[in-house]
Amino acid sequence: MLINIEMGSGVSELAGKVVLVTGGSRGIGAAVARRLAAEGADVALTHSSASSKAKAQEVVAEIEALGRRALAIEADSADARAVEAAVERTAAELGRLDILVNNAGIGVFGPVEDISLEEVDRTLAVNVRAVFLGSRAALAHLPEGGRIISIGSNLADRVPFAGSVLYSMSKSALSGMTRALARELGPRGITVNLVQPGSTDTDMNPADGELADTQRSLSALGSYLAPAEIAATVAYLAGPAGRGVTGASFTVDSGTNA
Repeated sequence: MLINIEMGSGVSELAGKVVLVTGGSRGIGAAVARRLAAEGADVALTHSSASSKAKAQEVVAEIEALGRRALAIEADSADARAVEAAVERTAAELGRLDILVNNAGIGVFGPVEDISLEEVDRTLAVNVRAVFLGSRAALAHLPEGGRIISIGSNLADRVPFAGSVLYSMSKSALSGMTRALARELGPRGITVNLVQPGSTDTDMNPADGELADTQRSLSALGSYLAPAEIAATVAYLAGPAGRGVTGASFTVDSGTNA
């Protein structure tokens, strides 16, 4: 018997699950929120400020149109209390928390001597500390079979151009965190994994940007990724098929790191 498991086929891989996606108002985060909702989950998503509220509400409306519950939470990932509060609000308003997707991130690029202390502190707060704090807060709610999935970068493993010291440093921290947390949470039946995208067509790094052709030339496939392609990997790790995968890093980058 042939079973159709394509997105939107009616097969609800995540029916009854509740997901929190940080930085879910745009780009990869929005694609992840939409995909997991299409798989049957109710979804909470964070956005960083009042200026991003409209985009967050658009994603919420799309999710609700699928018949799922959705919640937008304003929470700057540089604010430790806001990160933890977003987890608690998700569990309180949606009734539980099964999957945490640590997606929120920022990129500061340039010569190392030009990077300010403020930029260092904010980048590490958003890209590293928030992942740690959000994951720790989620442990009070995640059941056996719970999932923690973080979004890193292929620049954590290989750096083909100058000017990415701070960003690469912050994303490489997620590799060690993922492996250590997977080992710690394995006895509780909670998996922890990392997805490392390459050049992806978002408003932060558009496929028609001035550096886009250079990035394409570095990849084996000569192409950018769509956010939905990253979301597909997240959906695999969040769903039943990913039950036995933990402590792993999945590089999805059109072969840039090949």
